[in-house]
Amino acid sequence: MTKLKREDLYTLEQYAQLRAQFRAQVIAHKQTRQVNVGPHAALYFEDRLTMQYQVQEMLRVERIFEAEGIEDELATYNPLIPDGSNWKATFMLEYPDVDQRRQALAQLIGIEDRVWVRVADFEPVWAIADEDIKRENDAKTSSVHFVRFELTAPMIAAVKRAAAVRMGIDHSHYRSETTLTAATRDSLAADLSA
Repeated sequence: MTKLKREDLYTLEQYAQLRAQFRAQVIAHKQTRQVNVGPHAALYFEDRLTMQYQVQEMLRVERIFEAEGIEDELATYNPLIPDGSNWKATFMLEYPDVDQRRQALAQLIGIEDRVWVRVADFEPVWAIADEDIKRENDAKTSSVHFVRFELTAPMIAAVKRAAAVRMGIDHSHYRSETTLTAATRDSLAADLSA
């Protein structure tokens, strides 16, 4: 999947005119790219479209229109676009109650390294987490992590042939797994090169 360049982006004026339509397109697209793993964890799979939306929104909010500022935003968000052999996702731990969240994050240290993907009968692929910065400390983990799943060529071929894909978490304080719907599997298959 190709990375975004300045030429791929709308100007602030263009984006102001197209924002409602573009936002609706992205929201519809994201519906097949969210995977809930149990009641409190979700993976939001990123791609070129979701990252373009993120960049456009940042440029809009920050009123960035100069080349250097745009390049800085691209440098921040381009690494979240899949490279053809992997899936990249925002991994979120979602607890609406503040006290429950605080307690859970203290118990779930290391959970970002215990998230897995399994294609058909292949071995599970464990998440590579937070390559940009460390998001936990000795007292708690973060509620947001960025993860990458590197797939082998046979796994990619199996996904392209509509093999079953499961995702899960195997942490001592949080265990859950789910099988992707066909729509989600097919959406994620588009991130992979043949």
